[in-house]
Amino acid sequence: MLLVRRAFRHLSRVSDVLFRRTLFEREVTIFDDDVWLTSYPRSGNTWTRFLVGNLLHDEPVTFLNVERLVPDMYKTADWVMRKLPRPRIMKSHECFDPRYRKVVYIVRDPRDVAFSNYNFEMKLHSVPEGTPIAEFVPRWVDGVYWRRIGSWADHVQSWLSTRQGQPGFLLLRYEDLQEDPQRELKKVADFVGLQASPERLTRAVELSSAANMRKMEKTQGKKWVATSHTRADKPFVGGASSGGWRKNLPEESVAYLEAHWGPLMKSLGYELVSEQKQKESPVGAHVLR
Repeated sequence: MLLVRRAFRHLSRVSDVLFRRTLFEREVTIFDDDVWLTSYPRSGNTWTRFLVGNLLHDEPVTFLNVERLVPDMYKTADWVMRKLPRPRIMKSHECFDPRYRKVVYIVRDPRDVAFSNYNFEMKLHSVPEGTPIAEFVPRWVDGVYWRRIGSWADHVQSWLSTRQGQPGFLLLRYEDLQEDPQRELKKVADFVGLQASPERLTRAVELSSAANMRKMEKTQGKKWVATSHTRADKPFVGGASSGGWRKNLPEESVAYLEAHWGPLMKSLGYELVSEQKQKESPVGAHVLR
């Protein structure tokens, strides 16, 4: 009977988090030696989980075993996670939490994050098909879809303002992972104290390629807890590229994002279209007549 109650409580917890009915998701047991892979949703956390899992384990990571190898705190029962070998490496989407002593924080250009979240919300049935992305972006910037953790800027600033440059914090840019995944994964290995050979790093990157993950999603997506009750016609593994916003976002949406978060974006190395336009404007265009 106890096991039945535990099972129902866990299933309820997964459902509440997946469909965002919870206000806080901080009741899990946390140890000081835990390593947290943390990010705002759709910033590359799942890819990072696959990369780290394939680096740590001989068993290749799939959508059917990722919750066992690199568990998601929202989809794995606390009593199961407590039994994992330590130090544990786990996924989280939480804002700053002082109990997280060791954090790999993944950040991504919010213009790409906006488009990825747009598609993901349609996959979750929370945005009707055909909704213009220009209507979606302002609501997303206001944190409408992730009230519990706020907007992209709320989330990023909560970690950078408290932990950037401090021991136990590693900042990874999704774009840098795209550019040189072996180099960035080596940073993670060094951060967690793992001796990783070049061969091991190459293996992890190859097993975690976007093409391989898309192939697995086609056969395993209906069985993975994160996608089993979502639209099958909308893939979880998207374009897995950087800069796609240039062709996917209308100018008004790009301008809206930059107007709200421009300084933070620049501090993370993301060039602003608004500033590029100013540089390209003709000399003397603003001379008073």
